Amino acid sequence: MYDEKREEKSPSSAKSPHILTLENRHQLRATGVSNVDSFDEQTVVVYTSLGQLVVRGEELQIEKLNVETGELTLTGTVASMTYVGDEKRGRPLSRLFR
Repeated sequence: MYDEKREEKSPSSAKSPHILTLENRHQLRATGVSNVDSFDEQTVVVYTSLGQLVVRGEELQIEKLNVETGELTLTGTVASMTYVGDEKRGRPLSRLFR
């Protein structure tokens, strides 16, 4: 039986959906963005509903940021996008070798 109340209270349903769209390596649109940690022309660090995202490239500019709706638009030449793991949880192997 489907329980709508239980789904509303689950932690994963509280997160906004995270979608990345990269057009021709020159325009990046993201949803599920909660905050911008830092930015310059080579690196933009944002917090998303799925973790920290680091975007590297050249001539990067934030064209649009709305943390209420979780929308971000970047322009410039995107060279890489990397998610940084959740340091609180840690990976299973990293916990074994401490």
